[in-house]
Amino acid sequence: MEERVITVPLREPKQAPKRERADKAVNYVREELASQFRTDEEDVNLDESINESIWERGRKKIPSKIRVRAAKFDDGVVEAETAE
Repeated sequence: MEERVITVPLREPKQAPKRERADKAVNYVREELASQFRTDEEDVNLDESINESIWERGRKKIPSKIRVRAAKFDDGVVEAETAE
């Protein structure tokens, strides 16, 4: 098992239209974790805490970055939660 704490900058989703920012941010976190751990996006499981921290201030005002604790298991599945 491999475990890391990763800071994912949400600069790219902030460039999206306001009504789409939170949706794109969740997908972007999934893409970044798949890239960091060299696995498919379908194998990345996000905890509810990540979703809640992104949606905390609503759809339009997402945070500028998010710290995520992620662990990759031997079967290639990545599970992630907020690091706070």
